[in-house]
Amino acid sequence: MHESAEPERGDAHFAVFPDCEEAAAAVRFFRHPGTCVLTHASGRPWLIGRWSGTEIISARAGTTALAAVGWCAADRQQLERQAARMRDLTELDALARSVPGSFHLVATHDGQLRMQGTASGLRLVFHARIGGVRVAATSADLLAEALGSRPDTGRLAARLLWPVPHPLYETSVWQGVDAVSPEEALFISADGHRVRSSRWWRPPEPTRTLAQGAPAVRTALAEAVDVRTRPGGVVSCDLSGGLDSTSVCFLAARSTASVVAATWPGRDPADTDLAWARQAAQHLPKVDHAVWDPDASALVYSDLLGIDDLLDEPTIGVMDRSRVLQHLPWLAARRSRVHLTGIGGDHVAWCSEAYYHGLLRTRPLFALRQLRGFRALWNWPLGGTARALADSRTYSGWLADSVRRLRAPMPQSSVTASLGWGMSPRLFPWMTSETERLARRALLDSAAQAEPLHADRGMHTDLELIRTCTRILRQWERMATRAGLPMASPYLDDRVIEACLAVRPDERVTPWRYKPLLSEAMRGVVPEECLRRANKAEASMDASDGLRRHRGDLMTLWTDSRLESLGLVDGGELRRLAQRPSAPGLRDAILYSTVACEVWLRSRDRAPRPGSAVG
Repeated sequence: MHESAEPERGDAHFAVFPDCEEAAAAVRFFRHPGTCVLTHASGRPWLIGRWSGTEIISARAGTTALAAVGWCAADRQQLERQAARMRDLTELDALARSVPGSFHLVATHDGQLRMQGTASGLRLVFHARIGGVRVAATSADLLAEALGSRPDTGRLAARLLWPVPHPLYETSVWQGVDAVSPEEALFISADGHRVRSSRWWRPPEPTRTLAQGAPAVRTALAEAVDVRTRPGGVVSCDLSGGLDSTSVCFLAARSTASVVAATWPGRDPADTDLAWARQAAQHLPKVDHAVWDPDASALVYSDLLGIDDLLDEPTIGVMDRSRVLQHLPWLAARRSRVHLTGIGGDHVAWCSEAYYHGLLRTRPLFALRQLRGFRALWNWPLGGTARALADSRTYSGWLADSVRRLRAPMPQSSVTASLGWGMSPRLFPWMTSETERLARRALLDSAAQAEPLHADRGMHTDLELIRTCTRILRQWERMATRAGLPMASPYLDDRVIEACLAVRPDERVTPWRYKPLLSEAMRGVVPEECLRRANKAEASMDASDGLRRHRGDLMTLWTDSRLESLGLVDGGELRRLAQRPSAPGLRDAILYSTVACEVWLRSRDRAPRPGSAVG
């Protein structure tokens, strides 16, 4: 763990060991002074790591033991009853699919192990062979440190794609470390030699009407907030003025906790966030509303050279790291014990137009009417729209075809990505021929066996957007705890995701209303005047200003570049680019994946090794 991290809620990390004598060789890499240990019934180590007493619930019955680590609505008695009646580890599927919250679930039964994260991808599971046995962990770098392994150059090259398509982002970037898909649980045999995975989660069938689904969304989101506010004390919330954070704030205000709401207005004079936030605050007389100076807000690209967080993979979240963390120490000083965000609301309440690729084939008249609205809303060209709707390639076929366009210009219209399997990945001029060779191979290898996350393009896209969001968020949560205040995003709890995705897409995705599902779900909780907002600020000015202001840092970043030393980028081309940050092509965030990989490699040089603080 990071040496500066305190054992507070929000930074739990641990490794899991089989109940056998051979595991002792692996245990020594993880057991250090200060770490917590849970044992098997035999007395051998089961879990070793770092967690606070408030974020773990464990129970035991005979040779069966369970542990939930994170935000979990279950109590010890519920886990004890589950442990007492359990005859097989697969029986945990029902528990994992029913309990609100966001947590890792670990079990041992007659020496066998089961471990899983969340279907959202916010909590992941990795495993590796260490000392002759399979060891599982919550973070890839814990295992990589024990193995002494290095980043895999081919997998790193794939992370330079923009965007990184499913399933390439779900692969560990470390040699010898394997990743488990979020919808699967990992099983390790009692002797620690055999490993398998089993699917425990599938997205719901989207059969509920908006009227049927809205109450379920309200209940799920309220429970997700309650899990975090139930202990009382002080909690803080984003109050951007948008529907997502405003809803979380109103739900938190109904709890016994004292609430501090925080608003960061944008620099753009056209930004109306503050006016909407103040309107909401007027309805929350017991909530302390803090408004920050927009000119004091960190810009995108801030402090890239100072990042030394211990991250287990590259993340484009480093671009906004300073903005996300800036106000947390102040809120922690106000005794907030957790900061609730509205992140994820866009991903579960405002969903993909790709559903209309399928709806056109089942309800053509309805679909055509809606598509006319989307064309007007997003300025889609008629020809491009027709070609996107006629495209019937499988996901694996689309992925394989993408290698032919890696160097093609970015498309002028979003329609192909919006109605298809997603945005086709690109490599940019500063990426070398070696990067192209490695990325092509990774794409083709994946395409040979890739399955979409769902047969329907809309559901696939929704799930992929959720998972790419949580890949960023899991790193932000770790950074936030280190900054002094744990962060949580209730929209990305599995129960909330399920409630939202269970609503029929023809009612959930419409060009005529803004987030109709969330608006209906929050009716009676959020005042009507606050539900009328139909837009949200984009903060694009902050991004363009940041690129100009921090071009010196970018120039430094590409000097002695780690990616250049690996032969993956042309450092000279990147340095020339840093001298002209107003180049039109940069407005599409095409630098993000490159910056993410470079910052990650550099942070590995500065950050303390995991073992140095894993006690």
